[in-house]
Amino acid sequence: MITLEKWADYLIFAVKTNPNQTHIDSVEVHSDFCSLVCETLILSRTEIIANIKKGFTYTTVYKTKTGKFRKGENIYLTNINGEDYLRTDIKNNTPSDNFDNVPEL
Repeated sequence: MITLEKWADYLIFAVKTNPNQTHIDSVEVHSDFCSLVCETLILSRTEIIANIKKGFTYTTVYKTKTGKFRKGENIYLTNINGEDYLRTDIKNNTPSDNFDNVPEL
């Protein structure tokens, strides 16, 4: 599956949330190698937070009806009341993770 440019280090394709839907438990990611989207991994919320703190980047992706990947939203780490959250909308101060419309695992 070909992309034109590197969107991020990891592309988030699906998420698994906790029962209260306030935190992401894990995500399905693909490595972005500029011309290829491959290497499917399951990463925990803790691993993603640690990776972002190390400088790795994440964005959401989705597949079109024709099977092509399209870039979604960048994932940001934000701290609300002393706790880290993963969000696509950093202006929102709701204490929860938010990946918009990424499908559940």
